[in-house]
Amino acid sequence: MSERPHNILVPTDFTKVADYAMEHALTLAQHTNGQVFLLHVVAKAAFVEEARTKLKMDIDRARTLNDKVTINPIVRVGTIYEDIGDAAAEVGAGMIIMGTHGMRGMQFITGSRALRVVTSSKVPFIVVQERGIRPEGYNNIVVPLDLHQETRQKLTLVADMAKYFNSRVHIITPKETDEFLHNQLVRNIQFADQYLKERGVAHDAVIAEEDSGDFVDAVIGHATKVDADLIAIMNISQTNIFGILGVPYEQEIITNRSMIPVMLMNPVDTGTGGGWTFQ
Repeated sequence: MSERPHNILVPTDFTKVADYAMEHALTLAQHTNGQVFLLHVVAKAAFVEEARTKLKMDIDRARTLNDKVTINPIVRVGTIYEDIGDAAAEVGAGMIIMGTHGMRGMQFITGSRALRVVTSSKVPFIVVQERGIRPEGYNNIVVPLDLHQETRQKLTLVADMAKYFNSRVHIITPKETDEFLHNQLVRNIQFADQYLKERGVAHDAVIAEEDSGDFVDAVIGHATKVDADLIAIMNISQTNIFGILGVPYEQEIITNRSMIPVMLMNPVDTGTGGGWTFQ
């Protein structure tokens, strides 16, 4: 696990859910010895000074919650869809944490332009609703595994996160009645078990009662049952976030009823079957 600091980018629209994103970022940055960069994008240069004033107020408020983390304001002229990636690269961000306003705000996540931001990003996202983070961080992380080889890559980032917070990882796979597919899922569980065991990460694994068609419900139900603080999912097809399940499911899991934050990653072609880590 890399020991260098990890910078975190937080796009903000100055709403309550953005405050929750900041809260998550501050806790994560404190545990990883990183800095937080608070980004607001305006449509015209005439709005820059007002944005700077609002960012200063947000930062002052955030420092009353946590004065150990350096917070840096960024104002850009453009569109949030196009500028998140540029800002992340500019500050060397290893994580982007942003809020969503539930189903009302899903256009920000699942609109065609916004979806491209997530699915083309080299930087992992954590998407939060109006739910804070424990002072000790993410105690329980749920990791759905399906039949895709690429989903194994998420274990690298999950293991890093678990080491920082001394988390327990809960692996869940869908039920498969087909013997060949079932055996493949079992091999994925065995791989995850060995991988996490070698890194000293506490974990358990279950096979859901539901098959792939109802796997999202199974994941959310299991995450609620174990009082999860984070669900880690991998984008496979570049057009849908939840593996083989289809675009509508991304809304369901990101806006889950328990408001559990969701970490989204894109696979990296490393040629070695893995390779995710903080940037």
